[in-house]
Amino acid sequence: MKKALFPTPQDAEAAFYDAFTKSDLEAMMAVWADDDDIYCVHPQGARVAGVERVRESWRQVFAGGQTLRFQLRDQHYVRGMMLSVNSVYEHITIPGESRSRAPMIATNIYLRTERGWRMVAHHASPAPAVPSGAPERRREPKTLH
Repeated sequence: MKKALFPTPQDAEAAFYDAFTKSDLEAMMAVWADDDDIYCVHPQGARVAGVERVRESWRQVFAGGQTLRFQLRDQHYVRGMMLSVNSVYEHITIPGESRSRAPMIATNIYLRTERGWRMVAHHASPAPAVPSGAPERRREPKTLH
């Protein structure tokens, strides 16, 4: 499978969550860099590093067969010429379930490569409880020079 070109970190992030929603392993791995230094930490899981271990971790996640819907909130970006660090709150729903899931905080790191932006790290963990009525924030990207 030929990897798509992601001209911006936002394009790579959109493709990541699209692949996640569709449980599409090949589309998911098309977002990741082809580098054994990549790593992934799923909620309450151990860190897995390297292309094959990251692929296997996503295969296991997708094997559960659940369809997940993501709403990203309180997005915070720190961007440089070659690296983008994106921190988001993932509000996850499962179609057919009446109650919503507790949000996750995810940090997604993208590296600019010769073939566009690629994910090099994903770390998700349960978010602490937020008081009801707390304001949502969306911060514009901070560019590093």
